[in-house]
Amino acid sequence: MSAYRTIVVGTDGSDSSLKAVDKAAALASDAGAKLVIACAYYPADPKDIESAQDALREDAYQITGSAPTDEILRTARERAHAVGPVNVVERAIVGAPVDSLLTLVDEVEADLLVIGNRGLNTLTGRLLGSVPSDAARKSTCDVLIVHTVR
Repeated sequence: MSAYRTIVVGTDGSDSSLKAVDKAAALASDAGAKLVIACAYYPADPKDIESAQDALREDAYQITGSAPTDEILRTARERAHAVGPVNVVERAIVGAPVDSLLTLVDEVEADLLVIGNRGLNTLTGRLLGSVPSDAARKSTCDVLIVHTVR
């Protein structure tokens, strides 16, 4: 039996992050662990949404407040349950992804943080940091970076 009792996985609704949810759900199911699915978001001012959507294009779903977050969490929960029997808790958290995930890890006393590798091997990720690399560097628990994008 695994030493993992509580697993946190972060998702932003992207295909990459949902692959990380699948992997975390499989681990949680195998270990009989609780799976905490988290989605970080920033509350948005309606005046700023339109210009941000133009700039972000396909990533615009990340800036429109908590309604998309609820849908992202529902989709992730359904994917987790499709993998196998797993005790799932959903958490919408306000703030930057890395800081929010790490605060949640400490709050729920997680043994493992699971995240996708999106942004890890990009030039921007190397220069400015990425969620996977920053989380792995700062986490107080084990971190599994799932290879979700090539």
